[in-house]
Amino acid sequence: MRYFPSPSSFLRTVLHVIFPSTCANCKTPLWNDPVPFVCQACWETVIPISGPCCPHCGGPFASPVTLQHSPTHECGACRTKPPAFTQTWSLFPYQSPLKEAIILFKYRGKRSLTKHFLQSMLPALPTLPTIDVLMPVPLHPQRLREREYNQSLLLAHGLSQHLQIPLILSCLIRIKATVPQTSLSRKERLTNLHRAFAIDDATRIKDKRILLIDDVFTTGTTLHECAKALRKAGSGPVYGVTLARMI
Repeated sequence: MRYFPSPSSFLRTVLHVIFPSTCANCKTPLWNDPVPFVCQACWETVIPISGPCCPHCGGPFASPVTLQHSPTHECGACRTKPPAFTQTWSLFPYQSPLKEAIILFKYRGKRSLTKHFLQSMLPALPTLPTIDVLMPVPLHPQRLREREYNQSLLLAHGLSQHLQIPLILSCLIRIKATVPQTSLSRKERLTNLHRAFAIDDATRIKDKRILLIDDVFTTGTTLHECAKALRKAGSGPVYGVTLARMI
């Protein structure tokens, strides 16, 4: 995973001397490491997902020759129950140390990680189809009040600025408060978000080609339910990009 040196590395070193901290992954002391909360050695082990993937959900295939003779071959889950989205891409595996960094970002208020995630996401992005608007996966108002920010919106805002694609907010809304997907079994995840999303103003997304942005792809249920609501309201194709994916 790439990073960019910060001019404040000396100040960071001084702060680590005054307020010692350790890497969220390997627990070694941090000094002037370019990414907060994770040491440079650990951060460099995070590499993008590579190899053949399902052309629908982006799930990696075990065999490197899976798509050699059948480029449109989909995974079993997509063939059994096709998702509402057209295609999704997950950039990195949800594994240590990225996993620990995302937990800090999502649940511990460490919003300073946003720019480092974006700096890693940008060179890992695939060649995208024509996109009209970006949308973050929304939080339920109750969860937003608790967390005080939407981690997917922080990522979507940065990507919107870099890609120069408009960002639409408050159109796709979450109307059902659900328990976190990570706390459920796979079977429970598949039903937890049923009818959890709705469209506030369908005129804003009429025939628009939409790119959804989220932090972690688990079973794909979140993106599927969002895309289902958008397509039902009259949108064009719905795509998705996530920072990481459980594999």
